[in-house]
Amino acid sequence: MQKTLETNANNAAQFHKRHENISIPQQQSVLLLRAIRQPYELNPNYRVPELQHEHELLVKVSAVGLNPIDWKAPDFNFGIPVLPYISGRELSGTVIQAPSSSSFRIQKGDVVIVPSTDYRDLRKAAFQQYSVAASFNTIRLPKHISVESGSILGVAFVSSALALGICMGVSFEGIEDGPDLLSLVRSIEPDRLPADIRAECLEGIQEDERAQRGDFLVIWGGSSTCAHTMKQIARLAGLKIISVVDSGKHGLRLSNHPSIRPDLIVDSHDPERAVSVIQAATGNSARLGFDTQGKESAAYLLRALQSPDKPDALPADSSKYSSSPKSDLPTPPSTPSDALSIKATRSHLVGLTDLPTTNIPAGSALHNVPIKLFHEIPEIGEALSAWCERLLLKGLLLPPDVVGIVNGLEGINAGLDRLRRREISGGRLVAVLN
Repeated sequence: MQKTLETNANNAAQFHKRHENISIPQQQSVLLLRAIRQPYELNPNYRVPELQHEHELLVKVSAVGLNPIDWKAPDFNFGIPVLPYISGRELSGTVIQAPSSSSFRIQKGDVVIVPSTDYRDLRKAAFQQYSVAASFNTIRLPKHISVESGSILGVAFVSSALALGICMGVSFEGIEDGPDLLSLVRSIEPDRLPADIRAECLEGIQEDERAQRGDFLVIWGGSSTCAHTMKQIARLAGLKIISVVDSGKHGLRLSNHPSIRPDLIVDSHDPERAVSVIQAATGNSARLGFDTQGKESAAYLLRALQSPDKPDALPADSSKYSSSPKSDLPTPPSTPSDALSIKATRSHLVGLTDLPTTNIPAGSALHNVPIKLFHEIPEIGEALSAWCERLLLKGLLLPPDVVGIVNGLEGINAGLDRLRRREISGGRLVAVLN
């Protein structure tokens, strides 16, 4: 372990030295998606994106983390706002153009992580040699962490922190001066919050329902990259963690990894038994759940969060109980109900990809991660980015494992094919650019 850390530190130091002075060309190479269900196409003569706002930076991309959404979006035609499209949700690299004011946290020459959650702005996409980032969405990378490792941390960190801080109400105030995200977002003028996540931010969880130290958090799909990050943050907040995973495939790795070792591993092979084990182990007291897999597993997790004395399920058409406006997201909004009394014993289930739409118990609230907060509300983006820097610097947050490397933008299609075939688990593939 020590040898690996020393190697990463040496590589990172050499990277910093090589990238101290970088000029800005007019043309760059990008990967373009020209049609749905088609491979990305390399275009070597694409214009370098230009800065449009004072708070923006230009980053020379060094490494790109490959996410499942990078192949699922074009294959299933979602999250593609325009064609041709430049994809890629997270990267690391060097800031080569920055605001002249010294008041900004990020400066020219910094090596940074950029979680590119603003997928509608193609200037910010990762599948290109130069990418634009907002200074409040940029995380300085400490020298002991390689750019490859940094490139796969950002989206998982943002998703985990928002799920815990907004949807479950965890306060990070006692952890390296972390933010109380729920209080922060509720101090913001409601009209500034995007309409499709406003109800989640303002009504998703009540003050007396907020997660407390000692509460159980059940993560279904506990081997994912997002689960890797969430477990670390949740443990810092004092939550007790139950991971539901394929124990034959991931149990030994999770048990031997001190940073992500849960309090209890439950085998997902028999979901019915997994539900029973969770309820028995917690004495039916678990009320916080995070699902990384999809609608079916989320439905099992929702059952695991129910105790026998909770109310029966809502009618099959539970959409009328939602307090949120309809959106174009693939999952339903959170479900606090005017027709139901809200109690401190209510369960809270956060779905990363999808959520059940029928047989929702009345004592439950369903949540989507309000990812837009990160890039549309500067106060939230800055609070999370600066806090992530402090956690990384102190070694309190470790990136997921890099389990494979592809060379350059031209290697990304082959890498995404490996994701399609489910050949990658326990970490992420990274595309390394020259």
